[in-house]
This record gives sequence, structure tokens and C-alpha cells, in this order.
Amino acid sequence: MSVPHLDAPAGAAPRPRFAPVAELGVAALVLVVIGGIYMASYAPRRPPLAVPIGLAAASGALLVVNVVMLVRTRGLAWDKFFLVGRWTLLSYVIAAGLIEFAFVRDHTRGGPLVVLTAMLILFAVDVPLIISFTVARFQSVRSDAT
Repeated sequence: MSVPHLDAPAGAAPRPRFAPVAELGVAALVLVVIGGIYMASYAPRRPPLAVPIGLAAASGALLVVNVVMLVRTRGLAWDKFFLVGRWTLLSYVIAAGLIEFAFVRDHTRGGPLVVLTAMLILFAVDVPLIISFTVARFQSVRSDAT
């Protein structure tokens, strides 16, 4: 249900409706965080991997659906999306790399390291996607026809 006074100021054109990209991104991020907390709860023992693998797979599936919905989005300021996206992706890849380094330095090996690496990759892609989409959706779309 749309509330007119919240959608656009009086006399202004209403903003286009977008797919729930940010909401699905947050859901995918929540699954990764739950998986990481689950694995950390077993420290220093080796955690069972079924639950974290399932959570990471579900998060990955949500991320794929999210990217498909994003690609099909019309009326998004793609120039702003990519401008914000490349810098946030760079910063989150660096952060994920530092966290990965800490896991390796802490002698995390085998299956747990693979699952944590997959979760870090999902984290490093998902958060910049959420930030970039949120910025781009509120920017005006540049018209090449003018």
C-alpha cells in the first residue's frame, strides 16, 4: 500500500518502485552472520559444517536472485551505482582479506577455512551491493537524450 505523502513531496513526480534488492541483501547478510556466529561458538574446537554450509548456500542463492533482480532494474542511476560500488567493493575486499589473514594466522585449516572464506566472499560482495543500490536508487537518472 502506498502512502502518498511519504512517496514524494507534493507536486513532485513519484519515485520509481524498485525490487527489494536492499532487503534481500540484508537477509543474505544475516544468514552469513548467523553462520559465522555458529562457527565461532565452537571455538577452539572444530565446528560441524552442515549448518554453516547450508546458511552460506542459502545466502549465495539470495545473492544470485538479488543480482538477477538488480540487472533487470530500470530507472536506476547506474553511473552512481558503479561509482559507489567499485570503491565500497574495494574496501570490503580489503576488510575480508584482513579477516581471512587472521583466520589463516590463527591456524584455521581445511573445511572450516573453506566455509569461512565462502562467507567472507559473500560478505565482501553483498554489503557493497546494498550500499551501491541504496545510493543509486535515490539519485536522478541521467538522460543521454538531453
